[in-house]
Amino acid sequence: MKVIILAGGFGTRISEESQFKPKPMIEIGGKPILWHIMKWYSKFGHNEFIICCGYKQQVIKNYFANYYIYNSDMTFDFSTHGKVTVHSDHTEDWKVTVVDTGLNTMTGGRIKRVKDYIVGEPFLMTYGDGVSDVDINACIQFHKESKALVTLTGVLPEGRFGVMDIEGSVIRSFREKSKDDMGWINGGFMVVEPEALDYIEGDATTWEREPLEKLAARGRLSCYKHDGFWQCMDTLRDKEKLENLWTAGKAPWKF
Repeated sequence: MKVIILAGGFGTRISEESQFKPKPMIEIGGKPILWHIMKWYSKFGHNEFIICCGYKQQVIKNYFANYYIYNSDMTFDFSTHGKVTVHSDHTEDWKVTVVDTGLNTMTGGRIKRVKDYIVGEPFLMTYGDGVSDVDINACIQFHKESKALVTLTGVLPEGRFGVMDIEGSVIRSFREKSKDDMGWINGGFMVVEPEALDYIEGDATTWEREPLEKLAARGRLSCYKHDGFWQCMDTLRDKEKLENLWTAGKAPWKF
């Protein structure tokens, strides 16, 4: 199945790095988080990607235009008129379509702009700033059995702040917030039927609002619950957490 990755936002909450590059190109372990997401899908046999770009889209295009060079050992012999020799090839079996979906286009609009690359087939979709150890193919099977037009992966995020246990107005204890204190949220990693694109009006449509809300009201939106690892990269603190997991060899999304 083709995989759409939304990678066009401004990433303002991690502006320390996004001022120089789009958020999906911020690196974890020396590789863009976009690469980590793609590697996870590839693990399940999904190797055709459509990247919906916007902000600093040229950075993403340049990355894939030179991907072969970045990931191979090469000799540049200028004594023989710049002869180039490739000694090894560490690239993936990927087909990547990079589309400029507009600078200010909303998420729904970005999806609709790439509909010609979907050609009426069900597709996978996620955001370009979150990693997980979700079983992609199990999610697909769940979607097929649900008969929904869209299945999203529901996750339980870790809380950032501690919780106070209170009786009346008396604080009895402090503790770390657990997943039990949180509700399920949209973690991305969706399976989408092409008919769902009819719920998107245009560039100003936010996918998570009108389309998903209408689908939910009509009973055509399902949730594949994933209680394993999931982490988005909204802030520099999130990036540092992911970096530490990768460096320590404890990244649950490692392939």
